[in-house]
Amino acid sequence: MPADRPRTLRAVAEELGVSAKTVSNAFSRPDQLSPQLRERVLATARRLGYPGPNPLAAGLRRGRVGAIGVAYDNGLSYAFDDPVAVALLAGASAVAEPAGAGLLLVPGSTDARRRLAAVHGAVVDGLVVCSLGDDDPLLAAAVARGLPLAVVDQPRPARLAALGAPGTPWVGVDDRTAAAAVAQHLLDLGHRRLAVVSFGLHAEPIERGLVGGEVQAAATYAVTRDRLAGYRDAVVRAGLDWSAVPVWHGEDSTPDVGAAGAEAVLAIDPAPTALLCLSDRLAEGALAVAGRRGLRVPEDLSVAGFDDAAPAAGLGLTTLRQPTREKGRAAAAALLDAIAGRPAPPPAVLPTELVVRTTTGPAPRS
Repeated sequence: MPADRPRTLRAVAEELGVSAKTVSNAFSRPDQLSPQLRERVLATARRLGYPGPNPLAAGLRRGRVGAIGVAYDNGLSYAFDDPVAVALLAGASAVAEPAGAGLLLVPGSTDARRRLAAVHGAVVDGLVVCSLGDDDPLLAAAVARGLPLAVVDQPRPARLAALGAPGTPWVGVDDRTAAAAVAQHLLDLGHRRLAVVSFGLHAEPIERGLVGGEVQAAATYAVTRDRLAGYRDAVVRAGLDWSAVPVWHGEDSTPDVGAAGAEAVLAIDPAPTALLCLSDRLAEGALAVAGRRGLRVPEDLSVAGFDDAAPAAGLGLTTLRQPTREKGRAAAAALLDAIAGRPAPPPAVLPTELVVRTTTGPAPRS
């Protein structure tokens, strides 16, 4: 074979005197050939230096690339460190893998141009959008590109409709009702001095610190907005003043942020007897602070989380269980249906459950 002759599938076919489809099948559909013929094709390809069909080109010819994207608000390291994110990705993988689809993570970035470039350049058949803010340009870019979508948690369906994507499959929980159940648990235990440690209010972070009711209601993360509203609902029903409840927020959901929030609210006089943390990771940091301050949990301080992620049981954490792995499975299944042109299911509101463990107890008498 001349050295300048292109090393192509067709060249291998001509060398063997078989069809181009036969050569293609040797690589992608081996069950279509006898073992002897497939080995002849592969041996000839190796001799001629042909590496096999370009999977991207083959996918584009079919109109599919065999991968679904997962658009995530945070960086890749956060996605693999956070137990909730890991469970969600595991659920999505459990559906995608049997369907022959891979997963491509499209992580968040503080650089808006990089975020948009990641969506525009992602070689995927569709996107599972995970927990983006109402104003995140990443979602608008995905809608504008015309990719099939499925959304986990946020934005809510009404916001998706406003962005021009009505009927987009959505999977989540009723965060407001669930958060109210956690707050009610603490109120039933006699706690009247509550404080809240929250993750971010907006995709564009604002300075950490205490925030009032107007700022809370203006949060562009629907999950943050609704969980705070749920806490407020329970507090108001108990005849208490929500504006007297310190609400501290940080930029994300990590133990370090939870520790910073707990330090801030426990410095208030009189100190709270119970902390409502918007995630288990925040609660983990709050528990560490309680230990450093010599506070007994739950005798001196009760701490409640949200998620019931994998470490929660080991911490003895009272929390709100949500089916994170099922969210991933349901979103991936809905996306694969959308890619195949099947009708979109209605929004799926999954069940939650209050899990009472040892980090909450009756309010101290003093």
